Amino acid sequence: MARVPRIPGPRWAADDHADLTSRPADSPQPAEESAAAPLVLPHGVLKSLLGAWALSACSAEETRALEDHLTSCAPCAEEALRLRDAVALLHEDRDLDLDPLLRSRVLESCLGRRPARIPVPDWAASYDAETARLDALLRDIGDSEWHAPVRLKWFEGEQQVTRRTTVAGVIGHLMAVDGLVARALGLDDPLGALAGTAGASPTERTEAFWQDGDWPATRKIRVPWRDQSHTLVRTVSFAGRGVADLTVTYGDFALPLRDALLDRAFECWLHADDIASAVDYPYAPPSGAHLRGMIDLAARLLPAALADRRRAGLASPARHLVAAGSPGRSLHLEIEGSGGGHWYIALDSPAALGTADRSVAQVAMDGVEFCRLMAGHISPEEAAAGQDGDREAIHDVLSAAAGLSRL
Repeated sequence: MARVPRIPGPRWAADDHADLTSRPADSPQPAEESAAAPLVLPHGVLKSLLGAWALSACSAEETRALEDHLTSCAPCAEEALRLRDAVALLHEDRDLDLDPLLRSRVLESCLGRRPARIPVPDWAASYDAETARLDALLRDIGDSEWHAPVRLKWFEGEQQVTRRTTVAGVIGHLMAVDGLVARALGLDDPLGALAGTAGASPTERTEAFWQDGDWPATRKIRVPWRDQSHTLVRTVSFAGRGVADLTVTYGDFALPLRDALLDRAFECWLHADDIASAVDYPYAPPSGAHLRGMIDLAARLLPAALADRRRAGLASPARHLVAAGSPGRSLHLEIEGSGGGHWYIALDSPAALGTADRSVAQVAMDGVEFCRLMAGHISPEEAAAGQDGDREAIHDVLSAAAGLSRL
């Protein structure tokens, strides 16, 4: 028969208890205490003591008897090991907050075993994830916190603008702007036929939504917002590949649907972070892959944003114009950390090609810090950026990044 290993005792020492057959205080003590006969208990009783032993609740005599028994009984020894490990888990300090990436890991595991019959397109995955994360935050806050003040920030020209609203107001803003995507897909717009919203910008739509008394400024707004986001994801999933190139009009500019949903995911994350700060709730950035997609969108928009600022007299003049598609003066944008990578931003024309060979300046920034800049949460001067090369080009690009922000 295989030798049964000896099981060490519990990790927490038990206080010695009185002997089960205690003597009166005035009775004579035995000559040699160590020579007392060991406690002999039947197998059934010893097995029933395993739980108490793991919790260090047995008397000294019971502990000795049980541990002697474990050296010769393999089934009891295995059970003792399982119980001792279970008790060890009870003594660990654990954070009650769920891992923010738990949902994505569970879904990834489930889909790995049984792929979705109609999968969410890759270009819509970040919007799906960020709306789900925000919804989890909203479910976790109390009724009064929906009225907590939230200060929204963005840039107009060279000035940072702020607007005070509430948690419910932020969700109303997200729903109003998401309505532009709904209109492009032929779905119901939450603003409907509200006067002045046809062709309106995100800011104008938001102001109209806030002034419309038909929408609740309480937690009740969560349900229509979440229903709308579910409908958008479900619609693009069933629509197929061609829908990605539909045009979503934002008033004075437009984006293809694939980029519009990246934009909506970005805004959902940043406003969720605004809400989390207002109600003192921990909130993590998006996953690296989703963050990289948002940064890539900003890098692709920067040349046109820089040209708009130049026409408005807010940026330095173009120095070396080249034919469309040809390499031109560039800024090397190096993003570090999660979602990091390298981008080359054309400086003189949106039609030029940014390349390493024509780079005249370099900016290195953390990914989350860069996103805070292009959300208008920090100014170009506040951005913690490593800079090298043409200072004028660096200032123009950082200012253009802040200028991408809006309400």
